[in-house]
Amino acid sequence: MYNDIFPNTKIKDGEATQKKWALAGSKVSNYLATSPTGTATGFGCTIMIIDDLIKNAKEAYNENTLKNHIDWFNNTMLSRTENGFKLIIIMTRWSSNDLAGYILENYSNVRHINYKAVQEDGSMLCEDVLSKEDYEFKTKNMNKDIVYANYQQEPIDVKNRLYTLFKTYEKLPPAHYVMNYTDTADEGDDYLCSIDYQMYNNEHYILDVIFTQDPMEVTEPAVAEMMTKDNVGNANIESNNGGRGFARNVITNLRKLGNRHTNVRWFHQGDNKVARILSNSTGVMNNVYFPINWEDRWPEFAKHLKHYVRTGKNEHDDAEDCLTGVYENPKPKNINMEMTNKSFIKM
Repeated sequence: MYNDIFPNTKIKDGEATQKKWALAGSKVSNYLATSPTGTATGFGCTIMIIDDLIKNAKEAYNENTLKNHIDWFNNTMLSRTENGFKLIIIMTRWSSNDLAGYILENYSNVRHINYKAVQEDGSMLCEDVLSKEDYEFKTKNMNKDIVYANYQQEPIDVKNRLYTLFKTYEKLPPAHYVMNYTDTADEGDDYLCSIDYQMYNNEHYILDVIFTQDPMEVTEPAVAEMMTKDNVGNANIESNNGGRGFARNVITNLRKLGNRHTNVRWFHQGDNKVARILSNSTGVMNNVYFPINWEDRWPEFAKHLKHYVRTGKNEHDDAEDCLTGVYENPKPKNINMEMTNKSFIKM
């Protein structure tokens, strides 16, 4: 087929190995294949293609391997380039510290083409190649880090990740008191995060989560329905930036549902958000339990928690802020865990 399209382009006799070949009529080799452990001595190039240096998650999480790739690029391959050269890097984004991340951070004349299997609106990039049904089947039991890297080109950085583990449960403990913590969206692109959880022996068991950018006319009744479903006793809603109005509207929706057992309290959160998240991260990892299938139930919520880095820029911190609020708020004193129906809505 190639010869049908390019009938006058042929490989030079005597120089046609898999790793090095020349075109007929050329005085020098036109193609050389090498690797970080191979050699390129004596060769120059005008077009360099680097394809998938990282082969798997194990390499991606090895800082020495990533550093060696960058050293190989800077100290060996760049010296092989000639005037007017073009560089094409094709990579699965396993880590933001990989070669692609290094190029994006250190060079300005770069065109970044990023194709995600699942688009922002939930549609597939190409149904003929990967349908939504096929994607969900393949990724159902796959490690979510690998899903983000392979299909969404979203690197997961283990070294700098704030939360390094999440405890899970298969069965809830018997006696409990159910609470809610809600962080309303501060700005237009922020997320509302509302978490129902139960307390048992000073540990927090997550029951349900709403994490969305939907407007308040959608989230207010949704939060009220979740509180009613889970029989929430006390709900704490941050009153910053419209949170008080949100809380009042939630109360109205609770009344419509016939719910008079949920006590809603709004309050101003004046402490530094980032400091709270960082200082309580160990407590969250040690004392907060998620249902065993939590990443499938709340994929966007899980993705934000697993992407949050200790140092560097985080685009959003709504999930982390709300989860920190859950950990910071113990069960109210002097409340019988079996008497949740005795509390009343605060007006």
